[in-house]
Amino acid sequence: MANSETPISRRPLAISPNAPLLNQLERLLATHLGGAALHRLQAYPSPRDLPNLLPSGSPHLVFLDTAADRDQAVQLLEEIGRTGTHVQVIALLASNEPDFILRCLRAGASDFLILPLTAEQIDAAFGKLARVQPIQEASGRESAKTIAVMPAKGACGATTVACNLAFQWKRISGKKILLVDMDPLTGNLSFLLKVKSVYSFLDALQRSSELDADLWSAMVRPVHGVDVLLAPDLMLEQNVDLRDPSPILEYARHAYDVVILDTSSVYTEWNLNCARAANELLLVTTNELPALQAAQRALSYLDTNRIGRWKIRLVVNRYLRDVGLSREVIGTALHTEVFDTLPSDYEAVQRALLDGKAIPASTPFGKGVAQMVERLGGKTEPGNKKGSSLSGLLGLFSKTSK
Repeated sequence: MANSETPISRRPLAISPNAPLLNQLERLLATHLGGAALHRLQAYPSPRDLPNLLPSGSPHLVFLDTAADRDQAVQLLEEIGRTGTHVQVIALLASNEPDFILRCLRAGASDFLILPLTAEQIDAAFGKLARVQPIQEASGRESAKTIAVMPAKGACGATTVACNLAFQWKRISGKKILLVDMDPLTGNLSFLLKVKSVYSFLDALQRSSELDADLWSAMVRPVHGVDVLLAPDLMLEQNVDLRDPSPILEYARHAYDVVILDTSSVYTEWNLNCARAANELLLVTTNELPALQAAQRALSYLDTNRIGRWKIRLVVNRYLRDVGLSREVIGTALHTEVFDTLPSDYEAVQRALLDGKAIPASTPFGKGVAQMVERLGGKTEPGNKKGSSLSGLLGLFSKTSK
């Protein structure tokens, strides 16, 4: 019989290319699983397979072998952590290395076991999980969906897209939405929305250990029903050394339904970590050649830094069918499907900018953003459009490979 203090309500999954290790783990777990079968996976799965492996309808306990391939295991650990609080992961480590243990815990591991495995380690780990589990399940809230909005280059309108994505999501769903200006140098949400605050995301980072509902409510500004966390007013040199946004995002994930990050670009470790933390990444470009070349470079940079194409959504802003490259040519040239296009709507955008308001849902741009919100929420399928001639323009992007 399983120990009453073990979290046997969680469905157990073991991931390891090492069959003998899986056999040993299964034997040691026999007394803790209460007759539940240990599901074995002898290869690291693709992140896109996680929703099927770890559906959100029930809690899961994952044993993840990090010894076979450290980098791949840690990347998978981070992706599992973004699936929600219904998954707890125990990392299996080759040796007692404090730096790597800390790396695993920061990536989302609930606990760790050091090879060779022993019954004593298993007992201690299950005891810890049994103490933590009731607290986590009592909250009743799934982790927020996190979306990073990143421009391929400056002046593509990514901040306008991020703002109106937040406002339209609030209007359509009524959910609790957070919009964060994550640009430490030139963040302009404050200007765009005509709001000021004595606090910024830097304050949230610096006081992350004491964040609670009262302190958080003082740091954010409500704008049209959306909580907004601004960037610092002053451009400080030390801000360029920022690397880890997780203290902000960990709090926000448990306080909101949707978190939208307005970032300055795909580049720098700070922005890469925003991308890694996001469930989906909207890469915003226009259909002009300089912007599309920048999108090509951005996609290559994200590939190099192991940001999976599966989470990247290419959005073409200010799209004019008769000017610049067509949607079909863009997708083929960049080897990435165009997720959505937003129409050029200069008058509505400028009027909203002058008033510091959301772009009305009745305008062409507003309708486009509303449709994108529905697609990101899984409510509609992408439309099919007729193809057009590539006209020899693919040569401009011949260096892109996928």
